[in-house]
Amino acid sequence: MGKTATNVVNQIQILRDRGMDLDLPEEKIKEILLDIGYYRLGFYWNPFEKNKNHEFSEGTKFSDAVKLYYLDVDLRNILLKYINRIEINFRTKVVYYVSNKYKNAPTWFIDPKIMNTDFIKSINEYYNPKFIKNNRTIQLHHRNNINDKYAPAWKTLEFFTFGAILKIFKSLNEEDVKKRIAGEYKVLNLNKFINLMDTIVFVRNTCAHGGVLFDFQIPQGIAILPGIVFNNNNRHSLDSSIKIISYILNSVSESRRLEMEEFINELFKSHCENEVIKNIIETKIGYRFA
Repeated sequence: MGKTATNVVNQIQILRDRGMDLDLPEEKIKEILLDIGYYRLGFYWNPFEKNKNHEFSEGTKFSDAVKLYYLDVDLRNILLKYINRIEINFRTKVVYYVSNKYKNAPTWFIDPKIMNTDFIKSINEYYNPKFIKNNRTIQLHHRNNINDKYAPAWKTLEFFTFGAILKIFKSLNEEDVKKRIAGEYKVLNLNKFINLMDTIVFVRNTCAHGGVLFDFQIPQGIAILPGIVFNNNNRHSLDSSIKIISYILNSVSESRRLEMEEFINELFKSHCENEVIKNIIETKIGYRFA
């Protein structure tokens, strides 16, 4: 779309003029455009554009763009559910192992003997009046402990984001405790573990903020692990990222890992009779049909 807003009637005409096959009833197309939005749907008909003028390749169907959109929605919901299991498990491991190692430092996340000073300097980005106001448990702690500047780690970190927990993990001074936690996920190389967790957090944030998944690319190459084969040796694709999520999830719960893989396989297979969507799943996502 240009710099001037257009109504759905004009939007439909634009699509028609650019060569799209509007293969649904016009009222249904209007309903979809008012539901999802022309701009957002544009991400999903972008693969069908043949030039910079946004003209569509012959045979491009409006319904295929909508199907691709809902493939993304369904995949996003699956991934968020199981990444949430990893997030909770990782937070628990960090709080448990670090708190038990430093039993006399309940607020170890701001202790310079335990944490990198760069993180401590940035603590106000995470722990501030808004953070206290938004979390009743933290409010109650300060109400009952008026001299405490911070609540203990096992209370505080419960309300930190996945990304913040990973940053805390990276900022720990002692390598041994980090290796202990990484070992819980069967990763012995600390740098590789951080790479894998960065990958999962990136996928999580993409999903949580409604990012497009079908052409997702992880910026940094995913670390190589024994037993994991990346299709076409592509260490940036969504399929490769899903393999990493599966690997880490398996240490949380093998049954949840199997469940996630089954849901994803069923989702992709439900689109395999549509050659257009199937091709995108294979070439963009990197998934390989059995």
